Amino acid sequence: MEEAEQLVFISALQHYAYCPRQFALIHVEQVWAENYFTAHGNLLHERVDRCEPEQRGNLRYERGVAVISHELRITGKLDLLEVEGKPPTKYFPVEYKRGKPKLEDWDKIQLCAQALCLEEMRGVTINEGALWYWQVRKREPVVFDEALRSVTLAAIDGTHKVLASGNTPPPIKQKKRCKACSLVDLCEPDIFRHDHSSVYIEELFTVLTGNHSSET
Repeated sequence: MEEAEQLVFISALQHYAYCPRQFALIHVEQVWAENYFTAHGNLLHERVDRCEPEQRGNLRYERGVAVISHELRITGKLDLLEVEGKPPTKYFPVEYKRGKPKLEDWDKIQLCAQALCLEEMRGVTINEGALWYWQVRKREPVVFDEALRSVTLAAIDGTHKVLASGNTPPPIKQKKRCKACSLVDLCEPDIFRHDHSSVYIEELFTVLTGNHSSET
């Protein structure tokens, strides 16, 4: 009997890109904690999912679209997919986020992974999409260039390696990210950083995952 395919949720890629330890706590150790940011984000997505598909001229708006890539072993759901043409000639994924645009690629990686799934499923090339941010109430265009695709594929590979190893990596060095993390009390990053054994564990994690960079 073939081993069941282990799929990573696309939303988990954002966890990994933000902090591999956060990803492991949620998806390996199965721990979770809500804070204002996560609760508000969940409410936003619930509102989006309740909206019905609609057609406006040559453009169709589909919501809550399930996607999967068997090649990359990822799956998830799109907040919004704009489909242009009959038959379709263009696909434009849109992801809704609380907050405002970020300098980092965390949100863009999630959106790019959605596009990669669509490309595999529908045999098309998708060049761009958008992130809609609650705080600024406008779209942020995202181009799926080679650089973003490379970063996204690296994040996907990283999540699979963490899951395969079953190990939780040490805290990242960017302490500011810990303050906004809902798992900070469960993670206890400062205590872990002060423990000299963390150096050994970090080296062990690097060997197991083949990740030779401390940055995501």
